[in-house]
Amino acid sequence: MGLSPVAALVRRHDPDRYRAALFAPTRRREALFALYAFNHEIARVRESVTTPMLGQIRLQWWREAVEAAYAGRPARHHVVAENLPAIIRERSLTRVHFERLIDAREHDLAGEPPASLAALEDYAEATSATLIRLALELLGVAAPAAETAAREVGIFYAFAGLLRAMPLHARAGRRCIPDDIAADAGLDPGDYAALRASPALRQTVAAVAAAAVRHLDEARQHRAAVPRAALPALLPALAAERGLARLRRAGWNPFDPRVNAPDPLLVWRMAGAMLRRRF
Repeated sequence: MGLSPVAALVRRHDPDRYRAALFAPTRRREALFALYAFNHEIARVRESVTTPMLGQIRLQWWREAVEAAYAGRPARHHVVAENLPAIIRERSLTRVHFERLIDAREHDLAGEPPASLAALEDYAEATSATLIRLALELLGVAAPAAETAAREVGIFYAFAGLLRAMPLHARAGRRCIPDDIAADAGLDPGDYAALRASPALRQTVAAVAAAAVRHLDEARQHRAAVPRAALPALLPALAAERGLARLRRAGWNPFDPRVNAPDPLLVWRMAGAMLRRRF
């Protein structure tokens, strides 16, 4: 039996979360794939439109799709939107989480770098951590320790992902490095735009990576109290951690092609983490 359309979409565009979802109970996997496919659709709005106004229109379309799902109206004719009513009903998912995910993506349309590390943390918490909260709801997990882990792992994963995507952002003229960190390092915008790994750029990357690791360390302080059922929502942290390790070995050069090399052992690492109740 082949993959469903949403599962195939997630496997192609969000492989870390796809692999992690395979460790969820069979009856929950399709719901997770549908959730992650929704996240992919709103996350890619910035790259799929030519003007911020078109992006606003697209995000409003998704707001209305979510509203229709909660109101019990017919779903929009879209392979991802058609799955929303079922997953929302299945676990009575929190509507404000969906709204926050969409609202946070409006910041992408402005194309401005975050003013500070705290602003980047707020963005990561609104996007990545909120997605984990919805995944936990689908998995039936409501433990306080899991909520704490969701926030910290979410911020960690988002920071690592932004560093991993830095070559794409630089080519597109976007910068995810906070202004305060860039100013402290004396980052030359020209070096960034030209994909030159200057000492200042490496310093900024190392600073963001260090902040990311602090959030992962905080999450792991609560690991013993996190239910096993929550792990499929948190396992993507392993992929991000391996990515940061490659970045460190590359001397914090985000443009080194080895940084984004695939990890052929990722599924096995996740399997081992499940056995040891780790993330």
